[in-house]
Amino acid sequence: MDKFSNLYDFIDLAKANKKYPENTANNLKSALKIFEKELNPDELKSINMIKDSIEEIFRSVAIANKHKSILSLNTYKARLLKVINDYKKYGADPGKIQTWHVKTRKSTGVLIKKDKDNNEKISLSEFICDPVENTHKIELALKSCSKAVLQIPCTISHDEIKKLKDILDALP
Repeated sequence: MDKFSNLYDFIDLAKANKKYPENTANNLKSALKIFEKELNPDELKSINMIKDSIEEIFRSVAIANKHKSILSLNTYKARLLKVINDYKKYGADPGKIQTWHVKTRKSTGVLIKKDKDNNEKISLSEFICDPVENTHKIELALKSCSKAVLQIPCTISHDEIKKLKDILDALP
């Protein structure tokens, strides 16, 4: 039977084999820790039971973490489910980790609107490498089986919000 604690070991194995970058591994472990506190002894012994009861567990996590936004908690839930799915594919049999092909992300900068009159002229700004600590991260599922990720600082100004709206309105 696959225990919840196996997920921590799997994350370490995936990180050591360069399947998860260090920051991703840390984020996944944070999600495990938040959910682990709300699991009963039977769920700790079976990740299948966790996956089957994820909505009930999520309600318990939301009640226990009232200080966190539902958006953040949904992100943690998605991370937990990602680890479980990756574990089932590659962790139950460590030899399968060699067949795991990691999708590399292309670095995209922030889009800025060059010309308000012409919505077609959009260019990429310089990529900002400085991490922003207090942010809201929003992941949106798109029709084309892809996702858009928005990372917005908590202290965003009204002018910056307007700029983001203009950028989104300019997209086809």
